[in-house]
Amino acid sequence: MSVFSFFKSNPHPVQSLNAADFKAAIADKSVQLIDVRTAQEYAHGTINDAELIDVSAGDFEQKIEKLNKTLPVAVFCHSGTRSMFAAKILVKKGFPAVYNLKGGIIFWQ
Repeated sequence: MSVFSFFKSNPHPVQSLNAADFKAAIADKSVQLIDVRTAQEYAHGTINDAELIDVSAGDFEQKIEKLNKTLPVAVFCHSGTRSMFAAKILVKKGFPAVYNLKGGIIFWQ
């Protein structure tokens, strides 16, 4: 089953994935990978050259408007709280598939 068909069969708009499932999801190059941490956190390392869009910055919503709304988005932060907040905003903005890294980057490493 592809990630897309899994999402379509799941009525929940944000799919929280464990590290293994998140890794499988972002292996699809059409998935837009977003690190929603601060620039300082990002500087200490990120996942697969993720794009930095700090969810706590005042221009977060303006920056996500530049993403492709026809493609899935995968988000992560340190522990999963900020990324879930960001994921809910992405859903409200019309993104059809949003993946959140459950437990954040601390569970990735």
